[in-house]
Amino acid sequence: MTRRSGSEPLRLGLVGCGRIAQTYLEALRGLPEIHLAGVADVRVDVAQSVAAQAGTRAFESHARLADDVPLDAVIVCTPPSTHRECAEFFLDRGVHVLCEKPLATSSREAEAMLDRAESADLVLMMASKFRYADDVIKAKGIVDSGILGEVILFENVFCAKVGMQNRWNSMPEISGGGVLIDNGTHSVDIARYLLGPIATVQAEEGRRVQGLRVEDTCRLFFRTEVGAMGAVDLSWSIHKERDAYIEVFGPEGVLSIGWKGSKYRQGEKMDWVQFGSGYDKGSAFSKQLLNFAGTIRGREAPLITAQDSLASVRVIEAAYRSLEVDKWVAVAGGEPRPVGGRS
Repeated sequence: MTRRSGSEPLRLGLVGCGRIAQTYLEALRGLPEIHLAGVADVRVDVAQSVAAQAGTRAFESHARLADDVPLDAVIVCTPPSTHRECAEFFLDRGVHVLCEKPLATSSREAEAMLDRAESADLVLMMASKFRYADDVIKAKGIVDSGILGEVILFENVFCAKVGMQNRWNSMPEISGGGVLIDNGTHSVDIARYLLGPIATVQAEEGRRVQGLRVEDTCRLFFRTEVGAMGAVDLSWSIHKERDAYIEVFGPEGVLSIGWKGSKYRQGEKMDWVQFGSGYDKGSAFSKQLLNFAGTIRGREAPLITAQDSLASVRVIEAAYRSLEVDKWVAVAGGEPRPVGGRS
């Protein structure tokens, strides 16, 4: 693997200057070990605006960025349909890649990307901000300790009312689907991080109220390889008021991960124990960038592995297959396949 040694800042490029790029800019301002060497976007005015904010250079394409600026690594923040082409372009030039979720819109494309990275001995990581949230990391330690008992049920709610009519996220040829692939990729990765591999899934679509060509409300059910059950509510069209976005239930206790604080308790009569202060997006992005840089330099292991990145794509792919056949579908290394009748 090509690694930049010593104390020199990692030379980083940013491709795609949309909403998520702003969060990366904020995170990078507090990380002197990473130098933003340039940004690129097909919307030249947007690229120039972001470059002016960051005090760096703007380019109208990722190719011009790569030609004109020496880079060690790049963040790909473009829409999902472009992830493979953009990531492989940089991997072929010896540049490490942090790619926004989902890694790809199909497992076939994800496998090809990861194979290219492995062949080049380069880092290709899928961005997954919740893995780097302090409360989620602490929750994993609590779950793994066994004090809740073996997990029986996992619940997750990502439901916020957002108009999606004019956004690429609702254009299937660009996004790969609707709210299931968009927000559901986060849900799946959190569940796998806390509970382990997911074995089977079933997805149910709700009423479409925004006139989109994709699902705007969806429920995803799953069962892990060790038998824990999960239920995930996803929507762009309703708002579910919840203090916690994740709840984990075991026979000996319950754990709650919230936007403003997290807690757990053992037994129904025991007091709640606070273990976190809530979700800090900026901190999560900073830690993700540091883990990416540390992995490139060989100083630490990636918190999200290549296998994790591919597995999340396979689970979402199986969920869409479930929508088509109206059955539970197995998540495996091959094609997703139905495993039984409708539940």
